[in-house]
Amino acid sequence: MINILVVLLLLHFLIAASFMSKASRSNAGLFRIANGFAIGVAICIAFGWGSWATQGDIASSLFEINFLRLSVVSLIGFMSFILLRYSIHYLHGEKHRGRYFRYLLTTLLSVTIVVLSNHLILFWLAWVGISLSLHRLLLFYPNRPRAALAAHKKFILARLAESALLGAFICIYLSTGMLRLNDITDYYLTHSTTLTVLEQSAAGLLAIVALIKCAQLPVHGWLMQVVESPTPVSALLHAGIINLGGFLVMVFGPLILRVEAAKWLILIVAGITTLLAALIMTTRISLKVRLAWSTCAQMGLMLVECALGLYELALLHLLAHSAYKAHAFLNSSQWIHEDLTRRLSDQLEPPLWQWLIALAVATGLTTAAAVVIEYQGPISIWGLMVGALTVWLALRFEAQAPSSYFRIITAAVVLLAAYSAQKWLLHLVVALPNDLRTQALDGADIWLLSLVVVLIVVNYLLYYRAHLVTVQKLSRVLYAGLYLDEWMTRLTILLWPVHLPSIKKQKHLAIHRYAAGHEEQK
Repeated sequence: MINILVVLLLLHFLIAASFMSKASRSNAGLFRIANGFAIGVAICIAFGWGSWATQGDIASSLFEINFLRLSVVSLIGFMSFILLRYSIHYLHGEKHRGRYFRYLLTTLLSVTIVVLSNHLILFWLAWVGISLSLHRLLLFYPNRPRAALAAHKKFILARLAESALLGAFICIYLSTGMLRLNDITDYYLTHSTTLTVLEQSAAGLLAIVALIKCAQLPVHGWLMQVVESPTPVSALLHAGIINLGGFLVMVFGPLILRVEAAKWLILIVAGITTLLAALIMTTRISLKVRLAWSTCAQMGLMLVECALGLYELALLHLLAHSAYKAHAFLNSSQWIHEDLTRRLSDQLEPPLWQWLIALAVATGLTTAAAVVIEYQGPISIWGLMVGALTVWLALRFEAQAPSSYFRIITAAVVLLAAYSAQKWLLHLVVALPNDLRTQALDGADIWLLSLVVVLIVVNYLLYYRAHLVTVQKLSRVLYAGLYLDEWMTRLTILLWPVHLPSIKKQKHLAIHRYAAGHEEQK
């Protein structure tokens, strides 16, 4: 029964694609029912995954259900319903909406197969299918120069990542003779001997694939430029597809975390990306570009959590970030209003005593939460929580009367309790063995803790010491993204030139589209 449900879940996207290729407002209800069915299937899998057959049938060699995969595929079902319902209205009257829905649903189908796949070949084929169908979505408006350039850079990086992934899978197969992912994972969970050169190479290639997929520096530029694509595509990319880098590390973590070079490659690149992207985001004006930099930083932090062996926190991060970022893109008009209101309001720096009180309260609450859940592991993650909670409390203490401080602290307690409870519950089902988890105050933990301190200090300077000459120079460099994307763009065009649409042709098509719309209204 479970095998049938998984197959139906995959077929759902194909059936929906057939309907939506000729989609109109009249069949929108039918499509919503179809997506409701997808969520229902995910729920059925949730109740039946424990009875999943693990030996002797074809389905179990191609697909696997565990808590990690179940959580992500349920998220896909929910997100597909939201995105496609939004797209029905967003693209109403668009001439090529049928093509849009075909590629969108093909992308969702490929993502679902990747998440459920238990076979290296099937996993790789679906991974390639994601990038090919996404490429067509990024070029939905092919006459926009920025969209064409971003899609071109993404296309090259995707081919590089797919080649590295194929190389990693070949190395794994030659080393173990296994093709099923659950067998490979079990093997490396219990593997205690020294890894071969092929296995170490596979771990390094997997780390590179994850960094490319999550748009880490310096291969991040395309992520900032794909905002030229339709808004639902941006939401799909930032809320779903880009998370697959973290999912890849979680699936192959037992191998990656046993290779120090691969682990530190993720820690260094993703850690620096988290720091720089979070700072660069504060200097940007365009809301969508700021959200793109935010995604880059969030993906870096998620990869760092994976490299630390904190799978429960990485999974919580993946689910929460997907929901938040989809809402942010689909509700971007309201975010613009809120952002303008914040920028126009007076932002006075809280006095020192408020910072000290906020720091004391945040440290006490965070320490209490760690003690309650009997946490053992790196303390840098809790240091990041202390910093974020300190800023949150200090700004609200400044804006509120002293009589409301109790209400503010209560809200902080509720937030921290919810976070700690979710982290503790996920730890029960997706935690790695202790020998694969980073311990407190070792090299990786100190590295991340130093990045957290730098982030807090520089962020404070950008907000409250912007008048200083040194800070102004730093702000200009950050606004330019350290010029990393300019160098990558030059290198991309040098290696593989791209023909961008001309401005005259773009204006001509815009006029033609306006005239056609005017005639349709008449």
